[in-house]
Amino acid sequence: MKTFKLISLDIVEEKHEDITQRRIKLEDGLIINREDDHGRWVIEAYVDENYRDFFETMKEKEEEIIIQVKITKQSNRPATFLVKPIDVNMIGDRMNVIFMGTIVDRQQEQVEWVLKQLMDEGYQGEDLLEEFKKRGQESKA
Repeated sequence: MKTFKLISLDIVEEKHEDITQRRIKLEDGLIINREDDHGRWVIEAYVDENYRDFFETMKEKEEEIIIQVKITKQSNRPATFLVKPIDVNMIGDRMNVIFMGTIVDRQQEQVEWVLKQLMDEGYQGEDLLEEFKKRGQESKA
């Protein structure tokens, strides 16, 4: 396993048929490459409790989401991950949110373009996610 400092975290969301990024203000964070057979990463974000309802709702839905993170230093290019929030813990007036998922081997612009294209084709919700994953697998073949 390899552990790195998490510098920034953005949640990629669909709002009014547009792809937007919600910047999450970090107090601290880690990202761990588990180096397992599934290529999974663990992302731990330590944030203010103001995000509690947002992340609790996300965890309850058990949906995969797209996040973009910067690792080690602010000048690094963002890395894109497909993750599920697996735990939310209160720590005083702060909380940690733990995600698990896989890195997406694409540049930010390509990911946004593919998502926009899928939405323009009428995909929504789970169908959008499934088609996104399907096309991602096809591009790797």
